Amino acid sequence: MSDAPEVSRPVVTPVRVVIALCLVAPFVAMLWVSSYAKIEPTFIGIPFFYWYQMLWVLISTLLTMIAYKLWQRDQRARKEGGRS
Repeated sequence: MSDAPEVSRPVVTPVRVVIALCLVAPFVAMLWVSSYAKIEPTFIGIPFFYWYQMLWVLISTLLTMIAYKLWQRDQRARKEGGRS
């Protein structure tokens, strides 16, 4: 048994803030309708309103993948840090 007090790791870390931003960004972008409720500029004949939302489907997928990988790395680091 060790007499040293156990030091707990902070719950809010820079990595977790980045994870949260990755997951919140698509919601903010889609809920701020006035930013994309327009027809121009069109892209290959598709009004901005539609192609902007479809672009966010791809961006959301990428951001979710990044958040997942960061979460995995964070959990691995916490497990390894707890063993010492």
